[in-house]
Amino acid sequence: MSARACSGGAWLVRAGSVAPRARRPVLRRLARGVLAAAILQMAAMAGVTGAMAGQDDVFSDPPVADIVFLGEIHDNAFHHENQARAVEALHPAAIVFEMLTPELALLAGPQMRERSDLLAQTLKWQERGWPDFNMYYPIFTVWPSAAIYGGGVPLAIARQAMEAGAAVTFGEDADLFGLKDTVAPEVQAALEAELLAAHCDALPPELLPGMVEAQRLRDATIAQTALNALRETGGPVVVITGNGHARMDRAAPAMVVRADPSVSVVAIAQTEDDGAPPEVNPPYSAVVVTPAAPRADPCATFSKPAAQ
Repeated sequence: MSARACSGGAWLVRAGSVAPRARRPVLRRLARGVLAAAILQMAAMAGVTGAMAGQDDVFSDPPVADIVFLGEIHDNAFHHENQARAVEALHPAAIVFEMLTPELALLAGPQMRERSDLLAQTLKWQERGWPDFNMYYPIFTVWPSAAIYGGGVPLAIARQAMEAGAAVTFGEDADLFGLKDTVAPEVQAALEAELLAAHCDALPPELLPGMVEAQRLRDATIAQTALNALRETGGPVVVITGNGHARMDRAAPAMVVRADPSVSVVAIAQTEDDGAPPEVNPPYSAVVVTPAAPRADPCATFSKPAAQ
């Protein structure tokens, strides 16, 4: 049975019981995590930035669970600094990266992690389109004993899911992670709206259902990889991923709990201070607001040239 600790809209899910190896420290630090989430949410409601709202506490002394999802906006260096501090504090047995396929993760052994340039080249980081590797590198090195896992889906497989569906593409255990379930209309609409906005409202509407299937496949793959890492290493496991995959209501954390209700899960999202009102009921254990990353308008390439 799931238990939720609610605090002004921020909440933390604890599903079932924790194995004896982790029960006491998990319970103590989950309690601190609830307090940190409450502080962050109350501060957000008052318009306070993450740095003033106990951000250092939530990453320097993060809540512990079997699996801890650390969300991000991919090109924000503040977010990766925070993730590295959380990894250092959590001492994870494994780190799952959305940015790596399982095959690439096998190449990120301890010796390979000694050189940033060599690791980036080996992982084909830049050519696969991810932001500056130097932002991510400390996450790989701050706790060197952590095993590296890849929760990413190769592009060809994601395209297959767009055509054949997530359940067919995922194959065995698709039902375990909910991929055979019919997506509720309101959830489908929300997912399509998020994907459309993420692509600057420039996608043909007929592509959106297929893209939702690819998104669900990615969520299930991250969840499955995190559970495999937990079983193989004993945990705790940290997952480095975008905020969308860290949602506890419908993304990878929810799929983890569905597949194994005995596993405890925490998810911390990181957003940017854009002056917008905070989400009233964020689907995370805590939401941290940081300064925005300097970036060009990502939608500029979709803009039509002015008429001459």
